[in-house]
This record gives sequence, C-alpha cells and structure tokens, in this order.
Amino acid sequence: MREYNTKSNIAFKTVVYAIMVLVLLVCLIPFLYIISLSLSDPIAVVNGEVFVVPVGFSVEAYKQIFTYPNFFNAYLNTIIYTVFGTAISLFVMTLFAYPLSKPHLRGQSIIMKLVVFSMFFSGGLIPNYLLVSRLGLINTRFAILLPFCINTFNLILLINFFKSIPNDIEEAAIIDGLGYGGILTKIILPLSGAGLATVGLYTAVFFWNDWFNSLIYLKSSQFPVMLYLRNIVNGTTQLNNGGGSSAEAASLSMSIKAAVIIVSTLPIILVYPFVQRYFVKGVMVGSVKG
Repeated sequence: MREYNTKSNIAFKTVVYAIMVLVLLVCLIPFLYIISLSLSDPIAVVNGEVFVVPVGFSVEAYKQIFTYPNFFNAYLNTIIYTVFGTAISLFVMTLFAYPLSKPHLRGQSIIMKLVVFSMFFSGGLIPNYLLVSRLGLINTRFAILLPFCINTFNLILLINFFKSIPNDIEEAAIIDGLGYGGILTKIILPLSGAGLATVGLYTAVFFWNDWFNSLIYLKSSQFPVMLYLRNIVNGTTQLNNGGGSSAEAASLSMSIKAAVIIVSTLPIILVYPFVQRYFVKGVMVGSVKG
C-alpha cells in the first residue's frame, strides 16, 4: 500500500512519535534514576544531587547487600520457587486447559463458569491458610509451589490459545490412530510455544515477586529474596548489622534501597528479551479468541 506524505499524515505521525517518546521517557527515567541512586556516592544521594547520571561512582550499596547473612541463600530460594513453580504451574494448567478447550467435553460449560467465578471470588486469606495447614504444607517449600500453581487468568489465556489451533490437525491425528495424550504431547504443545511462553513469563514473574505468601507460610531459612530485601528496605536488623556505625548506615540507606530494587528486578527483566517474540503473539491469540 502506497503511503502519501500529506500534511495530515505527517502531523499524525509526529503526534504518534511524540507520544511514544513521552511514554518511553516516563518508563525509562525512573529506572535510570534508581540505577543512579544505587551507583552514586551516599553523601551525594542524601544531598539530592543525583538524577539520571551517577554522582561520585560507588558500589558500596551493592557490597553492603552482598555482605548480609543468608542473602545468597534467599536468592537460591527464589530461583527454586521460580523455576519449579513455573514448571509445575505449566504442567498442571496444560492438563487442565486442554480438555476445557474442547466444547464437546461433558460439563465443559459448567466447569468454565466455575473457573471464571473463582477468578472474581476467593475464600480469602484465613480459609487458604487453614487449607494449607490441614494439608501439612506449612514450613515447607510446597506451601508456595502447590497452592498457587493455577492462576485463573493464565488458565483462560491458555484455554483460548488451545482453541485457536485448528481442529483439522487433531482430527487427522485421530484418524492416524493417535490418542489425545499423543495429540497433546506431539502436536498441541509444539504448536503452543507462544502461549506457553506467555503464561510461563506471567507465572515466573509472580513467583519471583511474591513475598507475602512466603511471610505467612514459610520459616526464615526458606524466605525468598524479595522478602529478605523487603526487610532491608524497611530498616530491620539486616540494615543495622550490615556494617559500620549508625551514621554510615543512615548515609547508605537510600543507596541501599535503590540497589535492592535493581538486584530484585534485574534478573527477571533480563529474561524478557528471550521470550519477547512469543509474548505479543501469545497475548493476542489468547485474548481475542474464546
């Protein structure tokens, strides 16, 4: 299609690009500001001299974080929860979503209504705690991995993605003698890379960022890094025991809070480029059809 550089088109493009640049700056400047705070001299941070460029380059805030006891153990816990939680979640939701993507399944409409109902109404914190306690999961890693392995929104996204795959492919496989288990593993899953990557990213971000459930169900040695760093930000004993006098701790506090944000968010941000090419496709297909 030929493009005409009329005044109206040029004006429209200018407005669009201006809005895009504005949105980019709104997202980018706060992130650069936090990075600058974490890499600047603590005195410059306290005096308000830092904006988007570090002043008096210093990595003392990061050194302070890395010297806290059990920091690396907390990071290992988070990696365990994220990796195994995402794997368990994808496995369970795939087995749940594939049958529900078949309209001819008996009771499919009733089950779908229950699924949607659970997305808007839940039992609440106390019933969930009682359930986890009765199952004997308190103070075990399974208290995080199992009760939260199904997210209703992600489940519906996956169901709609499975619905977008043409039925003719499955019918041809059935004629060739392939069962539903073989269809799922040999046909559906290889064609569902975009949907699985999208749901996997959502799930991984949830497990990576979650700290509240860990505070309720786990003991201190099992805490994830988000909960550990939250205690640092709130000025608990880790900050006071981190090193030096109270004056030094006070001057480092703002830099440490900024470094905590970078340390906690950077790993999950680095994962996004690897799944970006699947992300948009998975969201669009899963949200449009259904």
